[in-house]
Amino acid sequence: MSQTPSFPAELLRGEGLPKFSAISAASVQDAIPQLLQELGEQLEAVEADLQGEGPITWARLMLPLQQIGERLRWSWGVIGHLLGVCNSSELREAHQSQQAAVVRFSSRLGQSQPIYQGLKQLADQNHLLDNCQRRIVDQELLEMQLRGVGLEGAAQQRFNQLSEELSALSTRFSNNVLDATASWELLLEGPEEVEGCPTSLLELLADAARNNGHESATAEAGPWLLGLDHPRYGPFLRFAARRDLRERAYRGFISRAAEGNRELVGEILKLRQEKADLLGYRCWADVSLASKMAPSVDAVEQLLEDLRAPAFSAAQAELSDLQALAGDALQPWDVSYWAEKQRQQRFDLDSEALRPYFPLPQVLDGLFGLCQRLFGIRISAADGEAPLWHGDVRFFRVNDAQSGEQLAAFFLDPYSRPGSKRGGAWMDECLGRQRNSDGSLVLPVAYLICNQTPPVGEAPSLMSFDEVETLFHEFGHGLQHMLTTVEQPGAAGINGVEWDAVELPSQFMENWCYDGPTLDAIARHWQSGDALPQSERNKLLEARTFMAGSATLRQVHLALTDLRLHAVWRADAGITPEQLRRQVAETTTVMPLLEEDALLCSFGHIFAGGYSAGYYSYKWAEVLSADAFSAFEDAGLDDEDALQDTGRRFRATVLSLGGSQAPTEVFERFRGREPSAAALLRHSGLIAA
Repeated sequence: MSQTPSFPAELLRGEGLPKFSAISAASVQDAIPQLLQELGEQLEAVEADLQGEGPITWARLMLPLQQIGERLRWSWGVIGHLLGVCNSSELREAHQSQQAAVVRFSSRLGQSQPIYQGLKQLADQNHLLDNCQRRIVDQELLEMQLRGVGLEGAAQQRFNQLSEELSALSTRFSNNVLDATASWELLLEGPEEVEGCPTSLLELLADAARNNGHESATAEAGPWLLGLDHPRYGPFLRFAARRDLRERAYRGFISRAAEGNRELVGEILKLRQEKADLLGYRCWADVSLASKMAPSVDAVEQLLEDLRAPAFSAAQAELSDLQALAGDALQPWDVSYWAEKQRQQRFDLDSEALRPYFPLPQVLDGLFGLCQRLFGIRISAADGEAPLWHGDVRFFRVNDAQSGEQLAAFFLDPYSRPGSKRGGAWMDECLGRQRNSDGSLVLPVAYLICNQTPPVGEAPSLMSFDEVETLFHEFGHGLQHMLTTVEQPGAAGINGVEWDAVELPSQFMENWCYDGPTLDAIARHWQSGDALPQSERNKLLEARTFMAGSATLRQVHLALTDLRLHAVWRADAGITPEQLRRQVAETTTVMPLLEEDALLCSFGHIFAGGYSAGYYSYKWAEVLSADAFSAFEDAGLDDEDALQDTGRRFRATVLSLGGSQAPTEVFERFRGREPSAAALLRHSGLIAA
């Protein structure tokens, strides 16, 4: 983020592409109080009007309500975005100084009796609303109920206090993880300390060392700076021959933020349960599931057990194979190392040797070409046409390939920046599709954020295949946001889509990384332009389900831990959240957890994100995504006409309809039937093809 002078008015615009350079910590502190005052006055005007004469109509209630919500989302959303990609102590403090006031306004809006009564009257006039409008009204009513509109007096006051406290705790949790990840470093100075590490990793470690004061560092001679960000940490665990150094890195990773977040975990869980009690729910998991596809905690438990049973036996066999190869007793920091050895031995596949075949520019060209084949869209670079927050960021436009009509745009921020950019990868909304009151159409704009290996020297970003899959995954989210045809903000793109269905397009897109023509398009050597040799491509396809049992079991472990924490854990139960997690681990891990394993303290998805009692959504949606991809398999991946017909149908349903219809209805419109888990088990190699 630029250090140019700030202008509070930028955060008050509430529309268009943000001018990131005009947003600073000072402008946050100046603009947000003014914004909340203006929105409060608008809210009072809406409430007064609703208590006047005349019928309650969509235009009278929902249009002004959407304007208030969208303006708050735009302004507070861009601050949250910058917090994720350009984090600084000044911006943190400014965000925290306004966070409670924003939560208070959101509570005020969500607990407005005139609006709630107006929504109920609107719901009673179902015949005057279209299907999308009815669904939005029903979701708004449920959302207000979950935000405490039915509470009164001291109960509502306590509920609002809990909302403010939980918001602040989640921000603290996230910041602690970011700080802990950035603060752990290990300087490696001798060649024996990096034995086994591929050149691409050595270049990355040397580049990190140069950026931290070791100006003469080189990939060949060092020194090399190891950190806990995934582009450095993940490959080091896979390739470094020094077992003691792998152990140090592993122990550092699993204990991140343990000191700062252990108490926060229990406090967050306790306060969520208190909110559930006030709302009249048995547990926070029931609150979470009230707005999701999954009908009950028992239904989620059953899905996870259906996956756990075959995955557990497969993971046991995988660990036994690794043990036989390693000889010595395996420790957790050995698993990735020996799995890589076995992958090379079994498939003659060196994952690091593939990186030169996956330069980011080529991968993007192939991804964009796939989207044109399947969905009939054309994606083109539009660098220089939009303000940026960092020099690495790019801007693209999306047009319909046949008509040329512009549909959307997106920012891509691909590279890891430890210390200022939080880990992981995500898609977020910059602008949502909507029809303005003057009839003009706002086109959707997405933020696509990754943390992949940055360019080093003259080479572009040379991606691991995992990073390729991550990019495809996030682009799937982006497609649902950008290709929506819904013009109501509450149901456009991913808005209004039940949380456990929102991963469908993202996980669907991952499957195409293994498609022959797609691989041909994304995999070309960055220097020679040579295609990935057929032999290497075959190995990549054969290795797709390698260690799939362990990977599936890992996700089941995380999902079941999350679910049990929010369904059965209580502060007075005589057991800590960590102890409950270890109980879950007895049937969801095949290797005992280390004593200092503090995974919960860095589990940002459920303690600082939107996945509380919802991490199972990845597997729930993976059932849908695998079954959706099987429609393309049924049509024939080699039949271009059938492929395009199926792709256009996917665009017209899953990518177009957003939250305007229930996910089950949308899926059945695409697939012609209810979803089946068979495709997921087959794709994972857990049942016979």
